[in-house]
Amino acid sequence: MKITDVRAHVVRPGKTNNTLPADWQWTFVTVHTDEGITGWGESSNVPRDTSLLTGAGVLACREALVGEDPSDIERLWHKLYRRYTYLGSRGFPTTVLSGIDIALWDIKGKALGKPIYELLGGKFRDDVRLYANGWFENCSTPAQYARAAKRTVASGHDALKLDPFLEMNPFHTMYQTGQISPEGEQLGYDIVAAIREVVGPKVEVLIDAHGHYNVPVAIRLGNNLWEQSKIGWFEEPLPPESFVGLKQVREHCKAPICVGERLFTRWDFLPVFRDRLADFIMPDVTWTGGISELKRIATMAEAYYVPISPHNAQGPGQILSGAHVMMTVPNFYRLEHAVSFIPLYQSLLQEPMNFHDGVITLPKKPGLGIDLDMDAVRAALDPRWKDSGAAST
Repeated sequence: MKITDVRAHVVRPGKTNNTLPADWQWTFVTVHTDEGITGWGESSNVPRDTSLLTGAGVLACREALVGEDPSDIERLWHKLYRRYTYLGSRGFPTTVLSGIDIALWDIKGKALGKPIYELLGGKFRDDVRLYANGWFENCSTPAQYARAAKRTVASGHDALKLDPFLEMNPFHTMYQTGQISPEGEQLGYDIVAAIREVVGPKVEVLIDAHGHYNVPVAIRLGNNLWEQSKIGWFEEPLPPESFVGLKQVREHCKAPICVGERLFTRWDFLPVFRDRLADFIMPDVTWTGGISELKRIATMAEAYYVPISPHNAQGPGQILSGAHVMMTVPNFYRLEHAVSFIPLYQSLLQEPMNFHDGVITLPKKPGLGIDLDMDAVRAALDPRWKDSGAAST
């Protein structure tokens, strides 16, 4: 079998009803073969139109892949990873690589008639436990968050995640000073306390700090949230660049620490394990290097008895590929999913993913188990991707 083409499809999910901001897209990858088997994956990134960039990156890899045997996944992973060594192989290049790697695993599963999780060692569990993000749309007060949390738990979830420090939203990808006002800080505490009161002690409440804070503020917030509301973890307390700063927070923060969505490949995670910088890790299968690299990072974490909980804030390929890997690892904790995105996921697939009772159950069909609905994908293409001419290739 040989690869005959590699294509990228950059969509605006929900563009007809403005579900997501205009600068959010999802990039799907399709890899085509001379035996008629097509695999698909995802190389999405947000915000600020970055999925348009990753789509262009996927197309730039086409000439390196056409004519290759798609079953040589490990060799092709290294070929693409080293392709941009002089640019820097992690981050943008690994996001491009991720979608291609996922698509190659989809092809291999289809060619062998097996789900990907069977090729990765077989099932460790029957279902993949989830935690809910994106359940708090249009909430701005503690009472509104409490009502939304109660509804989400009633729907079958027993773990919720949020960033309650609303004042910091403008700095989500723009670290400045790392400070928060006393009023903004107190509102965050009040929101989490209101949630804890309505969901009770058995529901896990996970807090995402989005890398907003400096060292002393992060330590204070994490400790107060732990003492007041017994949060399950404090995620990304600092921007991702400084392991020295993370070590300071880890040593002085009572709340468990989770990091990893903005770390790339096993090499970025090595100091986290070596220096015991986190209680949980959360690599992103569409950013860190695909199914191949997520499996390797999970195995590394297993050696340190660190639970893995992959990040998910993109499209359906991210959920499916991450779930396949998590079916196979003993140190799995939970898989993130955005409740509000479920209709968007389903609208782009040939059949719906099976979310139920706070878990996702994967199909037993070959490869990823569910294919893209290419008519729906074409209908949802971002107009700028169409206008560039890339969509017709």
